Amino acid sequence: VQLQASGGGLVQAGGSLRLSCATSGLTFSRCVMGWFRQAPGKEREFVATISRSAGGISYTDSVKGRFTISRDNAKNTVYLQMNSLEPEDTAVYYCAAVGRSTDTIVEVKGQYDYWGQGTLVTVSS
Repeated sequence: VQLQASGGGLVQAGGSLRLSCATSGLTFSRCVMGWFRQAPGKEREFVATISRSAGGISYTDSVKGRFTISRDNAKNTVYLQMNSLEPEDTAVYYCAAVGRSTDTIVEVKGQYDYWGQGTLVTVSS
């Protein structure tokens, strides 16, 4: 199983980035997908999750209205569109998968089975 996150980079406050996470080796359409982030010196935290059918979506409060999670089951890929970025969004962003889940959302990192390597997002003020 591989999860390959990409799309990170350096952006000024107020800017946008789109993260992608391409997966292989798992039945993507059966997986709940999530994005987490870890800032320097902090624990990894939940950012967003999307159910198998995309009918269920959840965000952490600090990104609501700014970030959008989506998925393309035909491409085995999950996305995170990040707008109005703030310096506090600076972190390594990780995608994760819950294998063979029901059609629900999962916000708890301990329930995820597979993790990508992370992509760094740096937002300058």
